[in-house]
Amino acid sequence: MVDRRSFLAVAAGSPMALAFEGKTMFPAAKDLPRVEKLPDPLICFDGSRVADKDTWWNKRRPELRQLFQHYMYGYFPEKSVPIRSKVLAENSKGLNGKGTFREVEIRFGPEGTPPLYLLLAIPKKKKEKSPVFVGMNFAGNHTAVDDPLVRIPTVWMYDRYPGVEKNRATAKGRGTQKDVWNIEQSLEEGFALATFYSGDIDPDRADKREGIQPHFEKAGLAPMGKHAWGTIAAWSWGIMRAIDYLVADPELDPKKIVVVGHSRLGKTALLTAAFDDRVALAIPNQAGCGGTAPSRGKIGESVQRINTSFPHWFNGAFKEFNTQPEWLPFDQNGLVALCAPRPVLFTNAVEDTWANPEGQFEVLQAADPVYKFLGAEGLQAQTRPPLGELSHGALGYFIRAGKHSMTEV
Repeated sequence: MVDRRSFLAVAAGSPMALAFEGKTMFPAAKDLPRVEKLPDPLICFDGSRVADKDTWWNKRRPELRQLFQHYMYGYFPEKSVPIRSKVLAENSKGLNGKGTFREVEIRFGPEGTPPLYLLLAIPKKKKEKSPVFVGMNFAGNHTAVDDPLVRIPTVWMYDRYPGVEKNRATAKGRGTQKDVWNIEQSLEEGFALATFYSGDIDPDRADKREGIQPHFEKAGLAPMGKHAWGTIAAWSWGIMRAIDYLVADPELDPKKIVVVGHSRLGKTALLTAAFDDRVALAIPNQAGCGGTAPSRGKIGESVQRINTSFPHWFNGAFKEFNTQPEWLPFDQNGLVALCAPRPVLFTNAVEDTWANPEGQFEVLQAADPVYKFLGAEGLQAQTRPPLGELSHGALGYFIRAGKHSMTEV
């Protein structure tokens, strides 16, 4: 077994520099110690305990970020890539008079990188800047509102969604997921909402790479090989670029950005909050394995199953833990800890056992010491709250009746 102390100096370095120079010195999965319980985020990779806040912010937190990239999600590109935006459509009379929406083309990265198309709805009746929910959708912006001005995606899409024919969206899908996003309700309550199709960044295909990653890798802006960023990291990076646009909008409150997502996009939402401190609140819904459920969990989807069914979501290194997730030097409580002291709310459905709702509460419990350490109230509930009852605190939990979906409660 490799001594963790020999990797301490590396853990404090720049992830991208290490990746480019080929000097990552973290051990192979088989050389990591087996840890049965969820690892304590306050224990550094060298075995020392975080004794003060300075050590957390300057040593352990950067180290955790690098570990998650190295062993699971892959390395993000440099975040200094500028964005270029252009309003494609705007309607101040839609949404039943409750708000204005516009669709914005956001470009970034090397020449030829596909853009994302952000649909932004802002309430009309407001006395101050609006807080904003931001998250990706599964079936295109045109499904969230029924308006002919909204663009229909041209890239690949799963054919299980209404209006999709031969893996391409059509006008038949317009407005078919209004009940998922409930934009008008958000506007009535004073919230703006921003969404874009996940396939803008990377169509969710294991057999073909049609997203942004090859463009960044070819330009030398992202590493290749088994530590290259997977689809979830690419999606997350796309949300960060959307946030670049949102924080510059004078009608929005840059300190009240809430990232949301369901299922695989919920995994993405939590990852985004862990790596982008501009996110004020994360609400991953039924995100399960690889997101809000423990990798060491014995209920629902396993690391091996998710890597087999969706080999493109994570990096190549994560597959080395398929049969031995106990080798991971972290678990998803560490990802939540990276959000501290900012609030995180896990939402679930009682019939969605594949997402391991019980294990998700254990993840919050195991992240709570970091919140307490930083002076936040953390998790108030001592046990998993009853059906339909929201637990309060910086770490929240909610479970409703129903199955795997994101619907109004």
